[in-house]
Amino acid sequence: MRAYGALFLIALLAKRRVSPNYKLRVERKDLLTLFALALMGVTFFFTIQYTGIQLAGTSIAAILVCLLSPILITIFSERLFGERLTKRQFIGIITAIAGTLLVVSTDLLNLEGSRESLVGTLILLSTPVIWAAYSMLGQKIMQKYDAFLVVSYVSLLGGLCLIPFSLAENSFSQILTLSTIQWLGILYLAFTCSLLGYYIWFYVLKKAGATASTFLFAEPLITAIFAVMFVNEVLYPSVIAGAVLIFIGVFLVAVRSRKQ
Repeated sequence: MRAYGALFLIALLAKRRVSPNYKLRVERKDLLTLFALALMGVTFFFTIQYTGIQLAGTSIAAILVCLLSPILITIFSERLFGERLTKRQFIGIITAIAGTLLVVSTDLLNLEGSRESLVGTLILLSTPVIWAAYSMLGQKIMQKYDAFLVVSYVSLLGGLCLIPFSLAENSFSQILTLSTIQWLGILYLAFTCSLLGYYIWFYVLKKAGATASTFLFAEPLITAIFAVMFVNEVLYPSVIAGAVLIFIGVFLVAVRSRKQ
């Protein structure tokens, strides 16, 4: 996380050098909003997500974050604009909730499930709420500032707020022991998934609004395939069935937004 914060700083300075008129300053009254975004979208989100992934696995994390987030983003958006949910969207939300309960109950129904995995799944349930709130707050402030500027400030502040967590787990001492492959993995995550990923996400969210979040439900399928192929994760039928129900719920919720 510290590596991608440094990348954002370098990219921001490079953009200022190419475009001297590019404004780097934000109003003082918006600093609290940027700090809140940093805590939600970087510090808390990644701490909770990676803890949940270690305990429950990547597939469940992708299902809960990427499939539930579009529903929550749609609900938050409609609440902000004072619109009412349609009957179809309400059915979609109920369907998605049923799918979520099915995913969460997998470890209770499966004799091979562990308490550790169940705890990880419960922890991951908070991530779509955090991501939805982060996206809505970020979309609001980007009506005022450039998307890349917002993401850069959020990433830098969020990275700084992660330092206490790093000190607590003594991860700084492990930096010198990382192999070349591990450093390449860190750089890939920092540049591709964070620098490009965050910028594209907020740029599209700014242009397309909440409906952009519906594209997230392609990620769990890809994540599950890669998890089975590369880390030998096992996808139980109940998890797959729950994912299908959540997908159907997302579709029912998102269809109206696309037609508007």
